[in-house]
Amino acid sequence: MVVDSVITGGTLVTADGTVDAGLAIDDGTIVEVGVEGSLPDAAETIDASGQLVLPGVVDPHVHIDDHVSLDTYQTATSAAALGGVTTFIDFAWQGYVGEESRWDEPTRLSEGVEAKRSNAGEALIDFGLHGGILSERSEIFDEMSSLVDEGITSFKVYTAYEFGLSNGFIHEVMDAASDLGAVTIGHTEEGDTCERLTETLKRHERSDPSWYPLARPDYTEATAAETLARYAREIGAKYYGVHTSCAKSADVFERYIEDGSLIRAETCTHYTTLTDDVYETQGQLPVIAPPIRGERDVDALFEALATDTLSVVSTDHVAQTQEAKTAGHWWDGPFGANSVQRSLPVFHDVAVNERGFSYPFLVRKMCTAPAETFGLESKGTLDPGTDADIVLFDPDESWTISAETNASRADYSIYEGREVTGQVTRTLVRGETVAEDGSIVGDPGHGEFVARSRPNWSV
Repeated sequence: MVVDSVITGGTLVTADGTVDAGLAIDDGTIVEVGVEGSLPDAAETIDASGQLVLPGVVDPHVHIDDHVSLDTYQTATSAAALGGVTTFIDFAWQGYVGEESRWDEPTRLSEGVEAKRSNAGEALIDFGLHGGILSERSEIFDEMSSLVDEGITSFKVYTAYEFGLSNGFIHEVMDAASDLGAVTIGHTEEGDTCERLTETLKRHERSDPSWYPLARPDYTEATAAETLARYAREIGAKYYGVHTSCAKSADVFERYIEDGSLIRAETCTHYTTLTDDVYETQGQLPVIAPPIRGERDVDALFEALATDTLSVVSTDHVAQTQEAKTAGHWWDGPFGANSVQRSLPVFHDVAVNERGFSYPFLVRKMCTAPAETFGLESKGTLDPGTDADIVLFDPDESWTISAETNASRADYSIYEGREVTGQVTRTLVRGETVAEDGSIVGDPGHGEFVARSRPNWSV
């Protein structure tokens, strides 16, 4: 038997450990793992000497080609591939009408799913979709069952912004999702409180970006996180809290996870690698909601990651231009920052190089746990029989981040000028090399929509 390719000479890293071994790939699938002499003959041999061989990163929280992000699927998946991300989960939206809306009339969530799936011809990596619920229209409850059957097995709700939902409607969504075996995802900030605090700061002309974190303080995040976590416990629902930024919210999740509730939560690369002094040094570019917090919060987030209170590290990638981010005052510009291209090397540099966490820890938080959490059964692992989504990573290469090499449409980076050690050298998606040595070598359209299963959180 001659397989398509073998990867030899490297150190394989899984969520459970490391081993000096190789693996064989055929027809897009990992077919064997073993020492070099035991692997089958191959049409191509990929030399991974001196490098780590990781499962592809699974980023379950990105915003692409929509009302908050300028990236197309080609630019975003190119950035992802260069950063070692082989699968991400984007959002399909239920259109709503409002002052900040891009829609002229309400649209059904199923229409949003169809629109996002039509981007597959541009994608270099695989992608899934969450369903985003932006208005309190009862038709959503007629759609959810068929969407779950199509592989949209998670639904996002907001407690803030003009498309934030009432607690009562969120409770209904969570109950309906639970009946279907789906996951409810929550962006949790006390929207009304944040709006009033923002108005107070505006009234007192606190326009310097260093004031921004006071508009969305940690307790507004933790209060809303507490509400949705309690709903999930009482209903018996699967609930996933996004972009946990502070110790107070991590404490909330710790309490509910310890009692056996079906609750999971993530943090993001920027919350674990930056502190709130970025608002003094970078101005409005890092204006993200929730805000980047202080050093004590960063330490608390790593403690929560170590205990699995927080099980996933995502990016919450949003592409905007520097011009848009810096226009007007901090309360005028769009939220979000791009980071899907930089997340793995930046988090690696802090978590492994600076804080001494292991490589299996890195793989668990960025590859295996997100795949398991969201029903991506063939992703996030190097097990035979799963997709050959693989990253070759040089742990010793030092380099400096510059937005000049962004594949995203975003023309800035909140990590600009940062020197990191550790670099992606090659990314394979289902056995095909899509990025190598800082260049895209794959073809748009190789990426596919992945229908996700209903995840089993009882194990």
